[in-house]
Amino acid sequence: MNTAGTLYVVATPIGNLEDITLRAIRVLKEVDLIAAEDTRHSQKLLQRYGISTKMIPFHQHNQAHQTNRLVKHLSKGESIALICDAGTPLISDPGQTLVAASQEGGISVVPVPGASALTCSLSAFGIPVENTIFAGFLPAKKTDRLARLKQLRSHQGSIVFYEAPHRIVRVLKDMRVVFGDGCEACIAREMTKIHEEIRRDTLAGLDNWVMSLASNQKGEFVIAVVSSGLPPDDNQEQIDHMLNVLMDEMSASKSAEVASRLGRVSRNKLYRRALQLKDNRSDK
Repeated sequence: MNTAGTLYVVATPIGNLEDITLRAIRVLKEVDLIAAEDTRHSQKLLQRYGISTKMIPFHQHNQAHQTNRLVKHLSKGESIALICDAGTPLISDPGQTLVAASQEGGISVVPVPGASALTCSLSAFGIPVENTIFAGFLPAKKTDRLARLKQLRSHQGSIVFYEAPHRIVRVLKDMRVVFGDGCEACIAREMTKIHEEIRRDTLAGLDNWVMSLASNQKGEFVIAVVSSGLPPDDNQEQIDHMLNVLMDEMSASKSAEVASRLGRVSRNKLYRRALQLKDNRSDK
């Protein structure tokens, strides 16, 4: 007979404290321990709803040690709630080691769904979601970031990123290099908070908006790019140059058809890129 406890993976608000579920409040009150990414941050939420359950820190710097400790508690029959600073645990937040160890140990893992910046933003962007991938945070180093973006541009559909305020300017400029100025994109800033903003534009437009005011560079960001699906190993500059030269003499559709014959890129992908370049021309 399995006498182990249960690990609850509990989503918490991403900003507005009213966005917690009734079930989450009940679970946080009933468990023996709460493993929190930042206990000082989470204390505000617990105080708001009269939750007095003991918290222990569980973050990226101590998760290896704490995982062993928490699995022992679970094996003894205690129940634990895993929470992060905001949103759903494991979505670009620590917790994977604990959930994996619990699964491997036969311990029941129960998700308690709720707020997520990912789904919250997608619901308000109005872009295609049928073929969406989540890329999380991009690398901090520019060369690594550009390499990652070039890998991702082969995806045909929406790509969602998280980004911190101190890197938002650099990231948008790198995205313009890889995906093109005319690529359709969206930004959500400070979701569910007082200064929440959601914008949909081209990458060039969003970059200009972020640069227009210092306040536009503050807060946590969700960025979505609608990628046309250009292969990662093709030279973007050469493709763009070829399409621009062809469009001096013929339509975007015909240019894509000719360019497709000259390379290994599909006509449909080249046509979408040609339309982006044509839009860029009209803006100048």
